[in-house]
Amino acid sequence: MPTRLFRAPLTWTVLAVLAVGSAFGLYWFQPWKLVTDAEVDEALSTVEAAPAPTGAASATTVPGGAPAAPAGPVLIGGGDFVTHEHDTSGSARIVRAPDGRHRLELVGLATSNGPDLRVWLTDQPVRGGTAGWRVFDDGRWVELGRLKGNRGNQAYDIPADVDLTGLTSVSIWCKRFAVSFGAAPLAPPR
Repeated sequence: MPTRLFRAPLTWTVLAVLAVGSAFGLYWFQPWKLVTDAEVDEALSTVEAAPAPTGAASATTVPGGAPAAPAGPVLIGGGDFVTHEHDTSGSARIVRAPDGRHRLELVGLATSNGPDLRVWLTDQPVRGGTAGWRVFDDGRWVELGRLKGNRGNQAYDIPADVDLTGLTSVSIWCKRFAVSFGAAPLAPPR
């Protein structure tokens, strides 16, 4: 009889440990996100070409030869996403509004859904393959917020106090596992 009394508490303890472990594992890894998508379709800017350098002849010059201020948003930089930890495609671009504000726009983004995904502007170069997975937290980075969705078009305001100098890439960063799902260079337009 004493053996039976000993086994019952041990069985309940094992079951409790398994239940807590399973709950933690589900919270931490969130495996259902691998088979679910969050679609976003925000309005994006219609961008103009950047103004011609000072002194160059252009249809948008004012008296004196200086370029006129663009009437609409201007493309500052952008590039296409490369895959890191998860297949990622689409493009990213930084747009300057006529009032001087900047925002990051993700165009046609397609990546895996995941736990704790963030949008980071970084100073790290975009590298393909596993060499680029974990570099974006090595230097300077600015978090623009949680990824709104793993599919579609979306925009993120860049705070006015952020110095964009040297921020040359954007990463879809999984903060929980410190890994990039995908990244895009933010090269100036040609």
